[in-house]
Amino acid sequence: MTIDTTVKGEVELLNMEFYSYHGHFEEEQIIGNKFLVSFSAQADVITPGKSDELKDALNYQEVYSLISREMAIPSKLLENVAFRILSSFKERFPTIESATISISKLNPPVGGKVEAARVVMSL
Repeated sequence: MTIDTTVKGEVELLNMEFYSYHGHFEEEQIIGNKFLVSFSAQADVITPGKSDELKDALNYQEVYSLISREMAIPSKLLENVAFRILSSFKERFPTIESATISISKLNPPVGGKVEAARVVMSL
């Protein structure tokens, strides 16, 4: 079978769970909260599909480590965290042109029952 080598696919990491200290309110920065992060990037999947070699693939262990490092840095806004993650990703993987990050803060302090607040950002 022949597959066009220009075909793109996606590499995704779904619902990574972090306990972090992001939030506008001082209490959020002290107590912390649980966050769920999902990430996807359009990447070449044909080359690693043919070679079966990690060196040819977008290494999702490296992507996870990058996200984990950024999630450990407290921020007031989820937009700041998402921006930092995408910026770090683009710096580390400059050939990847498209990526999306979704960060959800579970049970945000909004004065009522809300499952999550989410920010989604793409490059």
